[in-house]
Amino acid sequence: MNYYRYEGHTLCAWEALPYERIGALPGEGEIIFLFAREMLAGRESFPVTDAALLTEKEGVETLDASAPGPAIPAELEEAIRTGRVRAVNRLHPRWQELLSPPSRRRKYRVNLLGLGDVGSTLLQGLRLLGGDIIASIGICDLRENVPQRWEFELNQIGLPWAYDDLPPVEIISPEQLFDGDVFLFCASRMVPDTSVTGGDVRMAQYGLNRELAASYARMARDRGYQGLFCVVSDPVDPLCRAVLRAGGGPDGTGLRPCQVRGFGLGVMHARALYFARKDPRFAAYLTEGRAFGPHGEDLVLANSIDRYDDALSRELTERVAHANLEMRKLGFKPYVAPALSSGALSLLALLRREGHYSSVYMDDIFMGCRNRLTPDGAIETEHLTLPPALEARLAETAARLRAID
Repeated sequence: MNYYRYEGHTLCAWEALPYERIGALPGEGEIIFLFAREMLAGRESFPVTDAALLTEKEGVETLDASAPGPAIPAELEEAIRTGRVRAVNRLHPRWQELLSPPSRRRKYRVNLLGLGDVGSTLLQGLRLLGGDIIASIGICDLRENVPQRWEFELNQIGLPWAYDDLPPVEIISPEQLFDGDVFLFCASRMVPDTSVTGGDVRMAQYGLNRELAASYARMARDRGYQGLFCVVSDPVDPLCRAVLRAGGGPDGTGLRPCQVRGFGLGVMHARALYFARKDPRFAAYLTEGRAFGPHGEDLVLANSIDRYDDALSRELTERVAHANLEMRKLGFKPYVAPALSSGALSLLALLRREGHYSSVYMDDIFMGCRNRLTPDGAIETEHLTLPPALEARLAETAARLRAID
């Protein structure tokens, strides 16, 4: 391992690089591990929580703590153990900017597009629960009087004697959507009505919603947007990929992988908790279970990580993946739990730097897992010792996500 100093930063890399060499790592301060990876093949920066992450490779194996790591000096191992090491892709055209991440805001401006069933319910959650972390919420919908309705309604909700504790809601134009810190894409060109009670309802929306999402991704790129682009509309994970492909680019001037997040897995985890409370066979999920993958047919649930039961996990996965169809059979659209569990609650956890479920970029796909935003704005995915059968399921899901155009 080689150590360097560069513009006030301590660097390390496997390769010999043209920077000032130093003989040892300092005992405090951040260490930047430089790796070389093709643009948009994975995250451009991430915390190094295990020596196995000191590589340019990234994929499902990134989630597995049992993967062997390289032999590294003891001082670097100690820096990783104390949370002082962050990786940066030196092939990114703007890698020098990534060395000094932006400072954390105390409160965020959130702008939301699309006030249908999901968008309006998510908005209510943010207004009621986000006063500690959200400064204000901008809302946009192209339908006549819809934004006016929600601005009028929500700004009349207040706590007794503490009206200003809730973030105000303001109507904005499409041109103002990327003037904030967080953009929520809740728009959709097609949502199947309640007569549809079978098939993959989420993927049925992909063809029409893909170009709509891509159009706003291009708008974000043109505006030089530096905030989070959060996809809530279905199908979440493929739409995230479409957003990055439309709004990113090899020149590094557009959206970066860490800016795009998908919010769909939170409700799958919440539904698994629901069934685990109903059926004692699934009870281990309440304390030991995990959710992975997309908000859809290729979902992967583990009843437990330490006591993984493949058959039981697959049964729970099947029940959760099709819970939306059960609600449709009752004659209602299943949007309340997704809007709150996947949307409002997960987004607020992200902004608070807490662990939550959302889709992150790995090896040319977006896939959901438990993760958190670190204080310096990087994405830290949960690192677990995965049973081989579970890792095989994750690899299958990743392959199917990669096959989607």
